Amino acid sequence: MKGPRKVSILEFYTVSDGRKKVYTIDDCLEHTGDRIIRSTSDVSFMNLFINGVLQPKVNYRIEEGKIILNTLDAPLQGSPIILQMITI
Repeated sequence: MKGPRKVSILEFYTVSDGRKKVYTIDDCLEHTGDRIIRSTSDVSFMNLFINGVLQPKVNYRIEEGKIILNTLDAPLQGSPIILQMITI
C-alpha cells in the first residue's frame, strides 16, 4: 500500500501599488511567505489571489521570478496579491 504523496506549498505575498501589473521577487513583503516565484514547469499547480479572490488563468501569466497581470487595470492600491505554488 502506498502512502500519501508529499506536497510542497510555497506562497509569495505582495501588495498592489495601484499602478504596476508586473511583480517580481523584489516586491515580496518582508517576513511573509517565500521570496521566490517559480516557473510553471517547476510546480504542479499555481493559484493567484488578488484581494482574496482566486483569479482565472486568463488574467495572469507566470514566468520564473515574475507575475504578469493581463488585465486592463492594475489591482487597487493596497490589494493583497498572493501566489500559491503547489508541487506534488
